[in-house]
Amino acid sequence: MGFIGILLLVVFVISALLLIVIVMIQDDQGEGLGGIFGGSSSAFGSRSGNVLTKTTSILGTVFILCSFGLAWVNHTPEGGNVIKAARQEAGVQQEEWWNQQVETQEPNQAGTSNNAQ
Repeated sequence: MGFIGILLLVVFVISALLLIVIVMIQDDQGEGLGGIFGGSSSAFGSRSGNVLTKTTSILGTVFILCSFGLAWVNHTPEGGNVIKAARQEAGVQQEEWWNQQVETQEPNQAGTSNNAQ
């Protein structure tokens, strides 16, 4: 994964947690945790809507960019066949069903029966 992958993962988790907190703090008609700070007077002053809205937008952008970055860093270069890659990793060799040899049973001779008494 490398240094960039770990850095992206750390920023991703921190931005997700901060985004949750910021969204919960926002006051939506007195509902949510924003009412804890006293309704109209909040901890951020009278312009709290603008600050919280901008912070939410920035954290949302960071979150989306980190998620795309993590997907790009951790992509499979060969792409596609996950089952084949898992079998190769496990060391299991399996033939395709159309290449397998069919075991045939010889038909019973006429007049003989398998239930001989």
